[in-house]
Amino acid sequence: MSVPDSDLLIALSDALETPVSTLLGETVTESEVDMVKALSEKLEIINLQFARRKAMQKAILHWLFIALCAGIVIVAAVLATVNSPYLSWDLSDPELAVAGTVFHAFEWLFVRLAPMVLVAAAVGIFMTRKPGRN
Repeated sequence: MSVPDSDLLIALSDALETPVSTLLGETVTESEVDMVKALSEKLEIINLQFARRKAMQKAILHWLFIALCAGIVIVAAVLATVNSPYLSWDLSDPELAVAGTVFHAFEWLFVRLAPMVLVAAAVGIFMTRKPGRN
């Protein structure tokens, strides 16, 4: 026996102005009505909790994508502002040579990966937006 999606049940319930318990219930005799009604009310509460949790997770993911985009833009602005300072360092000093290599490696990877991550995060923002917004 499969269980219907809680979001779909709630949407159908709202559209038909019918409790979810009625949508889930089967024709039962009068002696079982109270038991089925109590069970369907509990199931309705559980479905509502699942729907709320799913909406909360979607909202958190949405804001994480926004934060990722903002972080990429900020790091790109900082890198553009400092303009590769390691190029003017005296790399004969081993410690500065290692720091310059690490800085250059980070900058090289960031410039190549950030655009793809930024586009993926923008798609993530679009996919996790609230329905009904244009």
